[in-house]
Amino acid sequence: MRKPNAVGIVANKRPPKGLIPRLRRALSALMEELGVGEKAVTVILTGDRRIRTLKREWWGEDEATDVLSFPHYEPGDPFVPPHLGDIWISLDTAKRQAEERGVPLEEEVLTLAAHGLWHLLGHDHQKEEDWEGFRRVQERILSL
Repeated sequence: MRKPNAVGIVANKRPPKGLIPRLRRALSALMEELGVGEKAVTVILTGDRRIRTLKREWWGEDEATDVLSFPHYEPGDPFVPPHLGDIWISLDTAKRQAEERGVPLEEEVLTLAAHGLWHLLGHDHQKEEDWEGFRRVQERILSL
């Protein structure tokens, strides 16, 4: 029997009411559809200050961003550990982007979680055609 996946959520910044259960449900369902339903991820909801520090430390860029992914394995390795990695989401940046796009903050956070998960699964967006997979999972999570 397969063990169900685990979506851990750490709220370093207070999320809107109802966001955590919806995020956990939708991300779990997306992981199931992507064939990693028995794996786990952790989503850390934080603010711009913390995510800016992480981006500076790991990417050498001194700016806030919306989402960062930290895989717990080297994508492409034949062994994929039980915990895929961590997805850090800045609620500050997500809120600004949601307002710019005219969508609810919850929708923006779900989109960013799907984006982060796709990165954890070894995908990147160096070229325009690489964005197709990101767009697909970002749209899909909104219907779950």
